[in-house]
Amino acid sequence: MSVEAKNIRNVVLLGHSGSGKTTFTETMIFESGASSRRGDVESGNTFSDFTSIEQERGNSLFSTLLHVNWRGNKINLIDTPGLDDFVGEVVASLKVADTAVMVLNSMNGVEVGTELLWEYIEKYNTPAIFVVNQVDHEKSNFEQTFEQAKERFGNKVIPVQYPLNEGTEFNTIVDALRMIMYVFSEKGGKPKKVAIPDSEIARAQEMHNALVEAAAENDEELMEKFFEEGSLSEDELAQGLRIAMVQGEIYPVFCASALNNMGSGRIMGFLNDIAPSPADRAAAPLEDGGELALGDGGTTVFIYKTMTEPQVGTISYFKVYSGSLKHGDEVVNQQTGTTERINQIFEANGKVRTPIDLIKAGDIGVTVKLKNSHSNNTLSTKGIDRTIEPIHFPEPRIRVAVAPPSKADMEKLAKALHVVHEGDPTIIVEHSSELKQTLLHAQGQLHLDVLKYRIEKVYGLTMEFVKPRIQYRETITKEANDSYRHKKQSGGAGQFGEVHMRIEPYHEGMSDPAGLNVRKKDIEKLPWGGTLAFYWCIVGGSIDVKFSNAIKKGVMAKMEEGPLTGSYCRDIRVSVYDGKMHAVDSNDMAFMLAATNVFKNSFKHAAPQILEPMYDVEILCSSDVMGDVMGDLQTRRAMIMGMEAKGHYQVIKAMVPLAEMYKYSSTLRSLTQGRAKFKRTFNTYTAVPMELQQKLIAEHQEELQEA
Repeated sequence: MSVEAKNIRNVVLLGHSGSGKTTFTETMIFESGASSRRGDVESGNTFSDFTSIEQERGNSLFSTLLHVNWRGNKINLIDTPGLDDFVGEVVASLKVADTAVMVLNSMNGVEVGTELLWEYIEKYNTPAIFVVNQVDHEKSNFEQTFEQAKERFGNKVIPVQYPLNEGTEFNTIVDALRMIMYVFSEKGGKPKKVAIPDSEIARAQEMHNALVEAAAENDEELMEKFFEEGSLSEDELAQGLRIAMVQGEIYPVFCASALNNMGSGRIMGFLNDIAPSPADRAAAPLEDGGELALGDGGTTVFIYKTMTEPQVGTISYFKVYSGSLKHGDEVVNQQTGTTERINQIFEANGKVRTPIDLIKAGDIGVTVKLKNSHSNNTLSTKGIDRTIEPIHFPEPRIRVAVAPPSKADMEKLAKALHVVHEGDPTIIVEHSSELKQTLLHAQGQLHLDVLKYRIEKVYGLTMEFVKPRIQYRETITKEANDSYRHKKQSGGAGQFGEVHMRIEPYHEGMSDPAGLNVRKKDIEKLPWGGTLAFYWCIVGGSIDVKFSNAIKKGVMAKMEEGPLTGSYCRDIRVSVYDGKMHAVDSNDMAFMLAATNVFKNSFKHAAPQILEPMYDVEILCSSDVMGDVMGDLQTRRAMIMGMEAKGHYQVIKAMVPLAEMYKYSSTLRSLTQGRAKFKRTFNTYTAVPMELQQKLIAEHQEELQEA
């Protein structure tokens, strides 16, 4: 049965690995009556983690769509991985959610993963609540966790509840919104509602007043009533809190023991009664800068996730942004222009998919076997031209090369990797002609390990990772002049060309070469970065200008395969100032070969330098591991650019050579026991140390001899 937007709640569950999201999701499914059993992670029988690799590892690796019916509303739940390697699954899920539930581990407080996830909540302006989970653990510290959240995310973090007796004896929650106390049996489930004891009433009343004030602040009528009467009705309070959540003015805090099913029902009630529906949210941004309101005419759906299953094929998860979608509809892919027929629509609870005939705006559903549509694609009714703003995925942080299998297997592997990329855009496949390697860019080592597992299990192909080569660059640091004569005679017309050339380091705004008469300038930005400045300085016709393009082509041929290591050359000015030609034997080929050789010879006399790519690396870690992280960076030739506090974490900023970043993801995880995250972005090219330059040149010469 289709559901109206006002009766839908799209909720994404977020949290650092180990916070208990999957257990919490499982408890909500059970509490709603959608399932007669509660699965658990250790037994591998949860609705969420249904793939074999998730069950083997005991971690969520993919986002999972589920739904429950709760008091007349439909609540779509998206359980997401807590491991940062799978942040793409989180970002895609946040794109289509209307409320984020941030699950915190009551023992560990605001962890590094929480910090990073919050950046995406802010990016999408997603209303959010906090659930402090595992308050039944002997090391639980609700107050500390709450204070950390408030310190990091501001005074908008307002408690709705607190545990009266956290720890191994936990069974009681004080609820300041409803001003009531919940007492649970040992088995959890539905609690008894009792009066708040006198010893707690002052604290609960103070919390209640803060919630009432937050609700009234964003609505003039409610504010007037609050000033007149000093309180709000339950319905008015719900209305005000919903507005405050939509505007990002309040982040309510709850507590729970997901494992023992204590507190989840109350949180479900809050999501149902107060969390915003799709109808409460702002219009969806479009790629062209416009917006799409929920009630706009025509059907538009957005595919936020695709995956491939054996015996099923491509599975597409989508949100309907306007109109409705029904079985048999034909829609047009706005990116490719191809038409897709919707043969089946499903509601999902993990791998259990139930067919439905119609799905309306605001809802999230599933379809299968779309031919030419994948993640980040918009599908619309024929004649409608609008594209939902795509998901902007984070940049990769790790790269490896694929050891080349047989030619036949390489073709199959290339196709398989293409399919995987369509489902997970955070995996980028690059066939590098420069490095003569197939490179995989991903979020971390675990991300790559899961990719390898899928390729081997689903496609039956073996795939091995090897260390990738580095995109070095070559340049010069001083001026050099040289000449080269190419002469070849083998009966009939021969080849003759002589070129005199000056090469210099190029920088923007430099003056013309001393002592030369510049007749023509060609400043070219190179595809691989940097510049070639080609100056024609021939006076008196010693070389006809018609050969200038051939000479430039000869220079470019060597710049594409530098004299030192075979790497691309950059930032060089070439001035052709003299030479000779023959009336019969001179031709383009002769001058091209002469130019290649004179450039190569003069390059070696111009104090050549190898450049390496440098990356800005930003690491978020706790203070107690900062020393180990810094020590490791120093072994990687890193330049520390600065440090600053972020909440109760430290941010280390460094510039690190790409050559030293191989397997850094695994090293950082090992150094910090998984309590640190990093991101990297390309910055610039800088000169390698001289001893490394000599080593790289020697290695290249050895490769040439072996070839």
